[in-house]
Amino acid sequence: MSGMQDFHKFFGDPLRKMDDLVAIGGDFSSDRLLYAYTHGIFPWSQNPIRWYCLHPRAIFEIDGLHVSKTVRKKIRQQVYKVTFNQAFLEVMRGCADRVNEITWITDGFIKGYTDLHKKGYAHSVEAWNEAGQLVGGAYGVAIGRFFAGESMFSKQSDAGKVALTYLFEALFRDGFTLFDTQQLNEVTWSLGAYEITKELYLDRLYKAVEIPDKWEPVSSLDTEKFLIMEKKVK
Repeated sequence: MSGMQDFHKFFGDPLRKMDDLVAIGGDFSSDRLLYAYTHGIFPWSQNPIRWYCLHPRAIFEIDGLHVSKTVRKKIRQQVYKVTFNQAFLEVMRGCADRVNEITWITDGFIKGYTDLHKKGYAHSVEAWNEAGQLVGGAYGVAIGRFFAGESMFSKQSDAGKVALTYLFEALFRDGFTLFDTQQLNEVTWSLGAYEITKELYLDRLYKAVEIPDKWEPVSSLDTEKFLIMEKKVK
């Protein structure tokens, strides 16, 4: 299937869906993923692909990330070098590598989001140690002023959280208005995420993606002028 009308027929109107699961099947084509994300829908499994629009929905305010004293110290001491879009595939593989846990980031996900990355709509942020090894990072989808955070990983202490702080700082400086984290859990709650209704989420989303620009994150940020780090530690 292709075209907005076909995707609308496949997914339906998420506001009219009584369940979180809105569709089964389809593929990971860039056009389908872009349609899904701009309508509050995301994939969460493969074989077959299952598409969801959750109620309630977990989000972050762009300036609402809780940055711990430990993470702040590591940023100021530049314990990790942080980059954007330098190792997207490797970040996805890092997120998929879960100890004693079955991953939902299968080969189909990796190919689909890598294609979306090549089109300029999926992005990664990477944390590197002094030896030049990738030790943490996160990836997600950016459309207009909306960012959907997909996953994060750490192989060394706080590496993922340092990368996430850089990501939020870049989004804040570039005027983003909505960060979707899909479902609240202990980690996202501790970092400042909270839940809103599906109706409110979709209203905020449609405003954020009204002009579906591609995002070009800056290559570096001045650690002496981190705006979100000036907020009080929660």
